[in-house]
Amino acid sequence: MTHHTVEKIGGTSMSRYQDVLHNIWLRPYKHPTLGETLYQRVFVVSAYAGMTNGLLEHKKSGEPGVYALFAEMDENRPWQDKLQEVLNSMLAVNADLFADDTMMNKRADQFIQERIQDVHECLEHLEVVCSFGHFQLDDHLHRVREMLSALGEAHSAFNSVQLLRSQDVNARFIDLTNWRSDEQLSLDDHIAQAFSDVDLSTEMPIVTGYTQCREGLMRTFDRGYSEMTFSKIATITGAREAVIHKEYHLSTADPMMVGDGKVHPIGQTNYDVADQLANLGMEAIHPRAAAGLRKQNILLRIKNTFEPEHSGTVIHSDYCSSTPKVEIIAGTRNVWALEIFDQDMVGDPSYSQRMNDLVLESGVRVLTKDFNANTVTFYLKGNKRRINRLMERVQQAYQQADIRVEKLAMVSAIGSDMKITGLLQKAAGALSDAGVNIRSVHQAMRQVDIMFLVSDNDYASAVKALHSKLIEQSDTWPDQKTA
Repeated sequence: MTHHTVEKIGGTSMSRYQDVLHNIWLRPYKHPTLGETLYQRVFVVSAYAGMTNGLLEHKKSGEPGVYALFAEMDENRPWQDKLQEVLNSMLAVNADLFADDTMMNKRADQFIQERIQDVHECLEHLEVVCSFGHFQLDDHLHRVREMLSALGEAHSAFNSVQLLRSQDVNARFIDLTNWRSDEQLSLDDHIAQAFSDVDLSTEMPIVTGYTQCREGLMRTFDRGYSEMTFSKIATITGAREAVIHKEYHLSTADPMMVGDGKVHPIGQTNYDVADQLANLGMEAIHPRAAAGLRKQNILLRIKNTFEPEHSGTVIHSDYCSSTPKVEIIAGTRNVWALEIFDQDMVGDPSYSQRMNDLVLESGVRVLTKDFNANTVTFYLKGNKRRINRLMERVQQAYQQADIRVEKLAMVSAIGSDMKITGLLQKAAGALSDAGVNIRSVHQAMRQVDIMFLVSDNDYASAVKALHSKLIEQSDTWPDQKTA
């Protein structure tokens, strides 16, 4: 293992380019043997905030982007206007970033305009090809999605290199998007080849978060592809530490909801806790991306871009809180409870096999599920259109069953060790005192999380109530700021 770091910068942070420049890129790295240096660091960058939403679809609202509009094959071709809209947003970023340098602004504009033009021509040609019966659009959509994703990261990475070079930093643009290449390598081979001649002692690689490869990153990881690129670079190059820069600390709860003065930054935790957060869609890191870091024992650190002096949160493989306690209150709204009741399932162990297959095929994400003698309930994340389609398919498969869907919210208490007598009772009491009705509760025997399903309207009240009772009023938290 060498002494370099591999660091990923999130999209919201990337949009604050001057903060990233001064708080991260121009802030010397304390190398174990070389002392302070700007080098010995690899940076994987995300697209600027909002760009990937425009290129694909909005991650939270589901508003269609270029990809979603193209997939509809509307004869009015609304994807063209959306693509121009994204380009205008990218050019606006360029104008702001390089306001004092006309030549750099022109170079940045030319780079992304050429890429957008390539995509525009490719999609037009694909429309023509798929107008023939021998070619089906669905066979090509995953490639379209990958191609569009590559635009955002290429834009931010290219700009970042120009910005750093203007500050006399020897930055190097490493474009893993495989743009206009006739060679297609595996993920590992593509990264290994890209870094084969990089001199980390004199160069600062700025790498696209998207990597084009034979496996197709988005088929498995979808919007988590940049974390997979980040993880693979760390493991293949043998980094000593992997760092993720976000716009906030990994804290005991969302400070915007609970109150900034009431939350504590988490100093240490483990990958098990990170997995529970990922299940809720609040990723410290994608679970599959974390697996490689764990196997090679590479330390993962989550840092706040805007507080560079803070050491951040260190995620270990073997960390366990010295005192059993709740470390984080987290959750998610817009959870769809799909409930299937059927008297015929009693005593039939194979009854739910087709049901599980239908949920898997639907493309929605399962947060958890519960069942008793005659009822199965799936708690799902996905847009309403997919949920409705899934409900129809389940009803067709189980025509005698009573099926209903209800929108709820999930709130979880999470910790590396929550083996605390009476914890469930205390948590339930806190929710009851706050007037929150518990619709369902889940606690596994490993006791690293407790999940409460509540009304969607009660989400904020539930988070505040659990944080107040289990963390703010806990004897294990007042005098310490780390887990």
